[in-house]
Amino acid sequence: MGATDGSDQDAAFLDRVADRLAALPGVLAVTLGGSRAQGTHTPDSDWDFAVYYRGPAFDPADLRGIGWEGEVHGIGDWGGGVFNGGAWLTVEGRRVDVHYRDLDVVEHELAEAEQGRFRWEPLMFHLAGIPSYLVLAELAVNDVLRGELPRPAYPEALRRTAPRVWLERARTTLGYARANHAPRARLTEVAGAVATAAAQAGQGVLAARGEWVTNEKRLLERAGLRGVDGVLSSLEADPDALAAAITETERLIDAAVSSG
Repeated sequence: MGATDGSDQDAAFLDRVADRLAALPGVLAVTLGGSRAQGTHTPDSDWDFAVYYRGPAFDPADLRGIGWEGEVHGIGDWGGGVFNGGAWLTVEGRRVDVHYRDLDVVEHELAEAEQGRFRWEPLMFHLAGIPSYLVLAELAVNDVLRGELPRPAYPEALRRTAPRVWLERARTTLGYARANHAPRARLTEVAGAVATAAAQAGQGVLAARGEWVTNEKRLLERAGLRGVDGVLSSLEADPDALAAAITETERLIDAAVSSG
C-alpha cells in the first residue's frame, strides 16, 4: 500500500484511525484516498478517509464523540449531493479528512453509470464541478482498509456519453465568453471561462479514455491541456486579444481531443 511504504509509524497511524472509524455505528467500510492511496504523497500530505454507511445508523455525532480536534459536519451539509458531508480533523498532529459515503447512493450511481447516465454537481474548489460518477472513481482507485467494497471498471456506456456532455459544456462556456465578455474587454470573466472550460474539457478527454478522475489537481496535465497556462498568462483587456485567447483555447481543446 502506497500510504505505508517505508514508514512503520504511518502504518500504525493508519490502522488506529481505520479501526476507530470502522467501529462507528452504521459504518460498513473504510477507505483511504487521495495522494496517500496513490503513492504520490509527501510527508506533509493530509490523510483522506471515507466511511461507507447504509441507512440512518451512521450519525456524525458519533464521529464527533471520538474527541478528535476539528470540524465535524452533518449529513447533507456539503450540499446534499454525492459529496454529502464530512469532517476536517487533526488526529495525533496530522491533518485528516473524513468523507461520508452513503452506499445506497453509491450503488445507484454505479447503476446509472453503467447505462451511461450521470449528473453534474457544483463542488467547492472544483472549477468544472463534479460528475456523480466521482464516487465510482473513488472505489476504483482508493485503498479499502476495512470491510468490502466493489472495484468498478470504467463503464463503456459512460465512455460514450460523458465526453460529449463535458465537451459541450466547455464549448458553451467559451462561446458565452466570446459573445458576452470579450467584446466588453472583461478580462477576469474571460480568464474564468477559459480556466473552467479547460477543466470541463479535461474531464471529457479522460472520460473518452476511460480514466477515472477524483479531483482536478492533475487534470490538465493528464488531459494534455497544460498549455492553457500560456493563454491565461498572456491575456490583455482588449476585445480582439480576448477573442483570440478564446480561439486558442478552443484549438488546444480540439488538439487534446484529437490526441485521445
